[in-house]
Amino acid sequence: MKKVIIAALLLSGLCSASTAHARLKIPFGEREVIEKVADLPDTEAYALEEGGKKYIDLGRLHHEYNIAWIMPLNVTQAPKLVGMVPGEANTYYDLSDEQVNEIIKDNNLDKEKLLSLGFYTRYGGKIVAGLLVLLIIYGLLPSRKKTVTAETV
Repeated sequence: MKKVIIAALLLSGLCSASTAHARLKIPFGEREVIEKVADLPDTEAYALEEGGKKYIDLGRLHHEYNIAWIMPLNVTQAPKLVGMVPGEANTYYDLSDEQVNEIIKDNNLDKEKLLSLGFYTRYGGKIVAGLLVLLIIYGLLPSRKKTVTAETV
């Protein structure tokens, strides 16, 4: 009798089991991007704390709206220079304009070059998205059938 009950429970469990489906989720939205643009010398002037072993470098921070972290569609906030520590990916330190100008002057850096974004960041996502839209439109257009003419031999 116990075997019949166990078999019935096992059979009902197998019949009512739901199947799991993996679903691909493509992340999109706004994110902060921090890139290292200048390696500052590891001196006491750029140390985070006195006697510390962490030194800041100059980074560029901007906000962008993107799809799947690789296709930036729009830069939503202009880039600005911040302090960053190598190895700490999402940590940055706001620097005043005076501090940034002093760092740039002391290290003979070009502020315009440091603030400029690359071609792909500015326009690449828009170009790829436009090509995808054109490809979808092209795929939706009906194709014309070639007319066949009979030839006499």
